[in-house]
Amino acid sequence: MRSAHALGLKTVAVYSDADASAAHVEMADMAVRLGPAPAAQSYLRADLVIEAALSAGAGAVHPGYGFLSEKAEFADACEKAGIAFIGPTPGQLRVFGDKHTAREAARAVGVPLVEGSGLLGSVDAALAAADTVGYPVMLKAVGGGGGIGMQACHTPGELRDAYERVQRLASAHFSSSGVFLERFVAHARHLEVQVFGDGRGRTISLGTRDCSLQRRNQKVVEEAPAPNLPDAVVEELLASSRRLASSVSYRSAGTVEFVYDVERGEASFLEMNTRLQVEHPVTEEVTGVDLVEWMLRLGRGETEMLDALPDSGPRILGHAVEARVYAEDPGHDYRPSAGLLTAVEFPAHTRVETWVDTGTEVSSFYDPMLAKIIVRGESRRTAFAALAEALDDTHLYGVQTNLPQLRRVCTAEQVLGAAHTTATLREVRATGHRIDVLRAGTMTTVQDFPGRIGLWAVGIPPSGPMDDLSMRAANGAVGNPEGAPALECTLQGPRLEFSDPTLVCVTGAPVVVTVDGTPVPMWEPLEVPAGGVLDVGSPTEQGLRTYVAVRGGLDAPLYHGSASTFTLGGFGGLTGRAVATGDVLGVAESRALASPAPVPVDRRPEFTHTWHLAVTEGPQPAPAYFTEDDLAQFYDTTWTVQSHANRTGIRLDGPKPTWSRTDGGEAGLHPSNLHDNPYSVGALNVSGDTPILLGPDGPSLGGFACPLTVVSGHRWKMGQIRPGDSVRFVPVTDEAAVELRGAATRALDVPPVARPAALDGGRPGR
Repeated sequence: MRSAHALGLKTVAVYSDADASAAHVEMADMAVRLGPAPAAQSYLRADLVIEAALSAGAGAVHPGYGFLSEKAEFADACEKAGIAFIGPTPGQLRVFGDKHTAREAARAVGVPLVEGSGLLGSVDAALAAADTVGYPVMLKAVGGGGGIGMQACHTPGELRDAYERVQRLASAHFSSSGVFLERFVAHARHLEVQVFGDGRGRTISLGTRDCSLQRRNQKVVEEAPAPNLPDAVVEELLASSRRLASSVSYRSAGTVEFVYDVERGEASFLEMNTRLQVEHPVTEEVTGVDLVEWMLRLGRGETEMLDALPDSGPRILGHAVEARVYAEDPGHDYRPSAGLLTAVEFPAHTRVETWVDTGTEVSSFYDPMLAKIIVRGESRRTAFAALAEALDDTHLYGVQTNLPQLRRVCTAEQVLGAAHTTATLREVRATGHRIDVLRAGTMTTVQDFPGRIGLWAVGIPPSGPMDDLSMRAANGAVGNPEGAPALECTLQGPRLEFSDPTLVCVTGAPVVVTVDGTPVPMWEPLEVPAGGVLDVGSPTEQGLRTYVAVRGGLDAPLYHGSASTFTLGGFGGLTGRAVATGDVLGVAESRALASPAPVPVDRRPEFTHTWHLAVTEGPQPAPAYFTEDDLAQFYDTTWTVQSHANRTGIRLDGPKPTWSRTDGGEAGLHPSNLHDNPYSVGALNVSGDTPILLGPDGPSLGGFACPLTVVSGHRWKMGQIRPGDSVRFVPVTDEAAVELRGAATRALDVPPVARPAALDGGRPGR
């Protein structure tokens, strides 16, 4: 759209219900809804797209690089409707849309071909052709693309088994069920030549690309120009691509694809893509050409941008690399990963082509590609170094991505040495340091200390650990700053599988903790081996919450300066909700860590069923709201904890206050009522006649009186109070409250508070 706007053209976007708020809809001058989310009911409906163009008064359609972009029937329909199709002619789409006819067109002009068969009519014909070509062979659908409809076969049995399956895939995904086979190149590179034709018989080439870094025949990293090729091979690729396109008077942008046999040093024709390729930016970076602009200008009859150039195109300057970021989980066979992106960060001063941002909902309806990160360098090594830096500054939270593998590609010696093939990515580790949640537990959340402070006045609670003493101690035991994000586990704890050896510590209420089924101690750092499973049980006697810290801290985005989860508000943590079974937690990479050490026994908090909470009076003490007898009753009563005891607040059973007034005046009929009263975490909020200890997720403002407030040095106890426990309030002076706070911190003997972003002087990791 930027190219169109630069030419003074108005743009019209089409969208499905799933993309109603997508970036292309926001960028366009006008947007037209096509239909429901499934592509078959929206983006693949040629009639709806043409109807949208006509209703908007559009004179042309740019097909992009998916859905209808290579459909000859769609191009035909556009022309019949009087709408220019910004791409090849329908006839060219037909010739190259079928791999069999494309091969014949290539053969006719002397483009080198890998040995193979014609169109196969039966499995017996396939077996006979394979005997002639020699195993292994690659069975292909004539209309295939994106890795769909391709199967390598090493034996007659594999070919027999694959034949009907590939035919079935071809029939389901493409317009033809035809198949053919070629000699399978075991050590191959995937090469491309970008071409552009004026539609009158002249074609220019714009250099080569290497797209060998693939997963299951799907491109992941592309670069231009293709490295480490003999000059003669490069010249043949460029010249034969121009011959092929010119032979049909090709119009617009196209890509001629080749397989390069590394062992034989031979390049052979694969197919011609009659559309703009996903990887076109790397060609643009080294040629200075805007391919979309060229397509639009040609669509309105301009050719002067080609006239001044030789057939070999503009001079190639430098080297460019592109990495595709996919929403998929490499740890679970690359299954698609859908969900809400809770935080998105892309590198500044880098070309990024994306449709996502913080708050984007990634659906499961379409291709999982989220973004393309494109860099250019003076040399290939500097380009990959720049890509590594850009990927280090790329962060997406809320879904799983292939970012860990992309980062490793940038330093893989086989890649940097240009010795890579289409099989290289199989050897590059795909996952990062991760923790798979096999069982989430009753209520497990990501929290950090001290939480989301400073926003209480605008109604955002601090959240953070309810028992900060135990969580800070867990972080100290593994050498983290006490503010590092960790897990708070209420009642039943989680069951976690670790991808790498990881130092962990479990603190809080006494529970059974095991690693691979073997009991391990709490309050001590311990290493979970790669593939090991940490199981945190349930408190059976005393206390309610446990805490799990990992060395380095959990990798979580900051929301208003904190990683703490506020489930009622739907923000914080990784997804704005409690950890769920099937989630994946990341481990932050940090070097600013202390030496691990157990929490000394005499510094571990004691757990009980009768809790004594130090309190100070106010902000609504006697005599304005409560009587002196009321306050004495608060201190003298052993209160019982109701079943309603969570992060919002802890309800207490006991005698009712008598109150020093008969009603709340203008605030309400009950004497507990008052106008807009600011609350504090730990305040004893008397709602009606029911006392409630306000927790870290409680309200910041309300209409009820608060006679007492738990001092900060004792608030950790609120995280361990469970239903049925007893609570007694103990009044202390302000000086004693300060001493209690200092004593609690000294007991931890851990590094001082550090915000999660301060781990290692920057982001907590990836």
